Amino acid sequence: MRPILLAALFLSPALHAARFPEKTPDTPGNRMLQNYWERQVNEIEMNGGLKDIQSADDWKAKAPEYRRQLAEMLGLDPMPARTPLEATKTGELSGEGWRVEKMHYQAVPGLYVTSNLYLPEKVDKPLPAILYVCGHANVVKDGVSYGNKTGYHQHGIWFAKHGYVCLIIDTVQLGEIRGEHHGTYSKGRWWWISRGYTPAGLEAWAGIRGLDYLETRPEVDKTRFGVTGRSGGGAYSWWVAALDERIKAAAPTAGVTNMRNHVADGCVEGHCDCMFYVNTYRWDYDRLVALVAPRPLLICNTDKDDIFPINGVFSIFQNVRRIYSLLGADSKLGLQVAEGPHKDLQPLNVGAFHWFERHLKDADSMAVLDEGAKKQLEPEQLQVFKELPKDEKNTTIDQTFVPQAKAPEVPASQGDWNQQRDAWMTALKDKVLAGWPKDAPSIQVVKEGRSERDGIEFTAYDFESEPGMRLRLHLAHRAGLRVSDLELVALNVLDAEGWDHFCSTYHSRFGKHLEVFPDIKADDKAFESEKKMFESFKWGMAYIAPRGVGPTEWSGSEKAQTQRLRRFYLLGQTADSMRAWDIRRAVQAARQISGLEEKPLWIQAQRDMAANALYASLFEDKITRIDLHDLPVSHMEGPAYLNVLKYLDIPQAAALAAEKTRVIIYSADEKAWAYPAGVVKLLGIPEKNWQIRKPMGE
Repeated sequence: MRPILLAALFLSPALHAARFPEKTPDTPGNRMLQNYWERQVNEIEMNGGLKDIQSADDWKAKAPEYRRQLAEMLGLDPMPARTPLEATKTGELSGEGWRVEKMHYQAVPGLYVTSNLYLPEKVDKPLPAILYVCGHANVVKDGVSYGNKTGYHQHGIWFAKHGYVCLIIDTVQLGEIRGEHHGTYSKGRWWWISRGYTPAGLEAWAGIRGLDYLETRPEVDKTRFGVTGRSGGGAYSWWVAALDERIKAAAPTAGVTNMRNHVADGCVEGHCDCMFYVNTYRWDYDRLVALVAPRPLLICNTDKDDIFPINGVFSIFQNVRRIYSLLGADSKLGLQVAEGPHKDLQPLNVGAFHWFERHLKDADSMAVLDEGAKKQLEPEQLQVFKELPKDEKNTTIDQTFVPQAKAPEVPASQGDWNQQRDAWMTALKDKVLAGWPKDAPSIQVVKEGRSERDGIEFTAYDFESEPGMRLRLHLAHRAGLRVSDLELVALNVLDAEGWDHFCSTYHSRFGKHLEVFPDIKADDKAFESEKKMFESFKWGMAYIAPRGVGPTEWSGSEKAQTQRLRRFYLLGQTADSMRAWDIRRAVQAARQISGLEEKPLWIQAQRDMAANALYASLFEDKITRIDLHDLPVSHMEGPAYLNVLKYLDIPQAAALAAEKTRVIIYSADEKAWAYPAGVVKLLGIPEKNWQIRKPMGE
């Protein structure tokens, strides 16, 4: 008999990353980014937690909206339809004082939740019921997944033997039908962010539907529901308890810590996406936890848990305790701390058992503390499916659970367009780009150096896109021309490839301004081409490398880069949406250069940076023209922006831009841009102001 793979119960691949973090190089870009994390966390602690709650009335007034916001950030606003559960029992077994039904239900049609329902051997009256949501127990044998419910079966037995009904449910990723929790963690599914999708919402809905099922059972007292689970199950316990007030007592274990731990300290590296909401409203986690108030809540954690550090857990407990106190419910909040690592430990289990005895049974819990939860069954005994259903959607549910906005028809009238435009711009400001700084100071441009060589004048200017995020704007033009003599300036927005080309073009002559290694290979042909252009036209060429590119590059492995990108979305941002902010600030910086205040300004960009430039142009006035090369046709493949696909996609953003400025898109797929072309025709925009050209070089 081959061994069962239970390692993930204690140390999943995701958890392993946190226990053995990769050391990243100490570079200026990495240091700047770490300082950025610290400042952002400080801001969230000030505005996204509980500091503005000063009375019980404050909390009662705000809690309903917080609950709605949480549902939205989990992809559950509006809530999915409560479709028939199609609950099906597939088998049963029993032991001393207990029995278990093997079953499944469908949280949405085709999303199978494989489950085990534990009951006392005899039930004489309706009993309190526990929803047990599982952590990351990867129980696989001979290539067959038996579900993480089997890794935690001892909890179900304990509850059944002590007078509870207990429903243990599998998660999507580690159930008998294997779905996915690791979309951004390791699968490159950054479109999850653009769709506003998180498997946390999926697990929350599976738990809520589990309560719906328990309500159908005659053995269950519907007025006495509890929820518990550890690690991932600890997080899902909070989602369910916060959203569903049918939960009368909760004991989440090792499932939450604060944003400082996750972002500034890097604990995000130890967690898959099921642990996080899409942080549209820039919350800290104490706001989530407080949504259980004033119902009984026991926060359980070990003192040496390195992915849920005790300092963050204790900070949340202290902040939430103040809310319980304001509500006169001090006795209903508890903290259970056990010695040990991130592991399913008996002292934690006993604390949860104690809690439910007190708050669901009003019993003297001392009588049950003499025995813990002990494993008794083999995974095969708890298997629900002998053959997996062919209509399952578990493996593809990420593509449909949060609806994507339908591709719109071209509006029928100017009035219809105005209404649609205003709705999209509001959504961009409030739901997609809400992580942009709210009160940005005016741009202060500092000239850092000027050189003249081989007929070209080259000047470097520094500015802060936001406090601590210092970027450099380069300006090149024909030598002998004053800036005020220029006829226009083209702002080139550089991605990594563009930065390399820029450096190879100018470095050998102006390297002291470029902040790159001096041994880069010069491209004399490219330089001569630029020089010829400057000789022919009174143009200025400006260059900006947004954050994470060029001088501020974040160095390290691909894995390290992935985890950096994930931290942005925990902050209610994405790296690319913040690059769009940098482009806006570069436009403002260019306007601060003496002589350029009123000059025609073009923006040029390629690939994903073209999309960032497109969005930046929507929020800046007096941009004469934008040239977008290899612009992605959708955020499904292009840059990730928080929630954007709930509202619009890149072609619709192009339509918004076309109303403001001249747009030239270099694309071989003209059909992809039919929508903005239709809007341009509706609005009577001159043909020269909207063009689809063949890609350069074709």
